[in-house]
Amino acid sequence: MKKIILAAIIGGIFLCLGVGYFATRPEEVREDRYYKVAYVIDGDTFVADADGRDITVRMLGIDTPETVDPSKPPDCFGREASNATKALLKARSVHFGINKGRELKDRYDRYLLYVYRDDGLFVNEYLIREGFAREYTFGRPYSMQAEFRSMESKARKAHVGLWGKCQ
Repeated sequence: MKKIILAAIIGGIFLCLGVGYFATRPEEVREDRYYKVAYVIDGDTFVADADGRDITVRMLGIDTPETVDPSKPPDCFGREASNATKALLKARSVHFGINKGRELKDRYDRYLLYVYRDDGLFVNEYLIREGFAREYTFGRPYSMQAEFRSMESKARKAHVGLWGKCQ
């Protein structure tokens, strides 16, 4: 009888630990839901709310001039890029596009994603097209690489955004 009670107690402990682990385990981001933007860090990085848990998103395929490095002043057009992203995402919800066949997170534990605003605006594309960002490939190519490079080339030729100010 004591063995049965002890086994039940040990089983109950393991069950509680397992339920606790799965209940608090971070959910991977999904493409079929919207996430509220909590705040923007800089032109290509922001934090979204995933049911009370903050997730940091680094927009895939783009790089904006830096603004948050405390050891140096903001890069040319960095404030403009950061302000543009803040204006685009403030009080908005977004859904994500995941690039299949690539890592989902970078070495800083940020999700690498395509970002679509709740009205359908493809934010990564907009930032390149309007000259707030450069095309950026780190490691393996991503699915929109050719399109982003073409958009950057057009913005550069038209001297749009950073291409007109930071030559």
